[in-house]
Amino acid sequence: MTHPSKSIRFDKVSNLDDPTDWPTGWKKWTPTILLQIALYITICIIVLFSFPNRLFDAETMAITFTIGLLGIWRYGWWFTHAVRAMIYGRFVYPNMRRRGKEIWDSGWRPRHMHFMMTTYREHREITEMVVRSIVKEIISSGVPGTIWLGSSDRYDEDIIEDFLKREARGVDITLRIIRQNVSGKRAAIGLVLRAMCRLPVLDDDLVIFMDGDFVLAEGAVGRCMPLFKLYPDLQACTTDEEVICIGPRWIETWLKMRFSQRRLAMQSHALSGRVLTLTGRMSVFRAKNLKQLEFIRLLEADHLEHWLCGKFRFLSGDDKSTWYYMLKNNSHMRYVPDALGYTIEVIEGSGMERMVQNFRRWSGNMLRNGSRAIKLGPRAMPFFIWWCLVDQRLSMWTMLVSPVLAVSASILVGFHYIIGYLVLIALSRLLLSIFLFQYSRRVEMSYPWILYLNQLINASVKVYCIFRLSKQRWSNRGNQTASSDGSQLLELYRTWMARWCTSVAVALLFLGTIHYSALVDLPSAEIFRDILFVR
Repeated sequence: MTHPSKSIRFDKVSNLDDPTDWPTGWKKWTPTILLQIALYITICIIVLFSFPNRLFDAETMAITFTIGLLGIWRYGWWFTHAVRAMIYGRFVYPNMRRRGKEIWDSGWRPRHMHFMMTTYREHREITEMVVRSIVKEIISSGVPGTIWLGSSDRYDEDIIEDFLKREARGVDITLRIIRQNVSGKRAAIGLVLRAMCRLPVLDDDLVIFMDGDFVLAEGAVGRCMPLFKLYPDLQACTTDEEVICIGPRWIETWLKMRFSQRRLAMQSHALSGRVLTLTGRMSVFRAKNLKQLEFIRLLEADHLEHWLCGKFRFLSGDDKSTWYYMLKNNSHMRYVPDALGYTIEVIEGSGMERMVQNFRRWSGNMLRNGSRAIKLGPRAMPFFIWWCLVDQRLSMWTMLVSPVLAVSASILVGFHYIIGYLVLIALSRLLLSIFLFQYSRRVEMSYPWILYLNQLINASVKVYCIFRLSKQRWSNRGNQTASSDGSQLLELYRTWMARWCTSVAVALLFLGTIHYSALVDLPSAEIFRDILFVR
């Protein structure tokens, strides 16, 4: 049996900086950053006027118009999220935080703090940091706590037991180890929840779902708990995340950009009293939901009926299953932007391979759960949330339209068109990144291009996954892969049918976009009649 490598240095995460020290507002916009932005825009303008501009030629006017129309729609949707996020972050949540702090300062505390934690052969340094952060929260709150550990390996159990004996003496904390007899994170969570049902965990107790690589920042629990007292109908909340990446610098920048996107989107969604995921890294639930058999079975054996893949169980995406249960029951959910935790990502091996694997897992989870959530209809949730789910399905196709048009125009009209297109991408993604900079710890001038590549790769992976929803792999949990229940012949049919459907979908996207933009004319019905009925 192999365990995590001890050769990785964890100096980078030994002292996590205080989020209150991060530059905010205009403090981020240093003279150096403003000079970089001005230089960026200047270079774009010089390039645009140094080459023949084919964007507004007669042959390409329809193409540019189509790209611009899609851009207005997408940027308008982005701006809508930005405005909603600003309203939630500057007006709605500060009032919630103030009232919640009053409750906390008045002496109210939950009866008990339950931490549901799963881990699998994690690095010792990371596990100890996670448990240390839990102990600190228990001490600062003055409330007894229990760590419910869903485990499949004695290695992780020994690390936690040794740490608590060594550094948590005198702390009112209990460790309950639930050893799983079936592999997978979902099975581990299900066994923990069943164990909770057998012990006196009350309906109004609060349970914190945590991953084994998520370190709580100071006060994270204290900012979440009083909201459940403030809002008796609140059933779940999820929190902010920051990434600490031990790996390539470009992977860290990409992850930080994605977390900036997440903050903007989460605050926008939370304005409607819902979120689009209850993140598995850290979310807080009212225990009465977790004790329901329907909830437990959904986590343990969530599955989907698909016209091509048949019936298959979900491998990852437990956070999407918990979210779907809450959404289906019209439950109040919130995002707590100042309850922070650090996700520690250790990238071993190829960074590009890890990125693609993450995209396949995230996109697959979104597609598998988004379709059934949309079927609930706008009456089961606020209309804005329902339309966000619909937009996720649309954006995977619309994102591919503009690059298809640009490449086609460059081939058929002239290479200079692609230069103008790239300048438009550079300027438009800079505009979008300015919104992201408000939610990022610092301004990164690589965000515009990372954002575009993120959108392009994500859309491509979604198109690939939509006909292969049963194909799942989770390297973070021991390189798990979803097994198939079908015969070899049936699997061969499904594989080739998925390839056929993907080819047809991509071909229709390509032909439809270039025909709509008047780049080429498709054969008319008269041509086919002349071919079939030669006179």
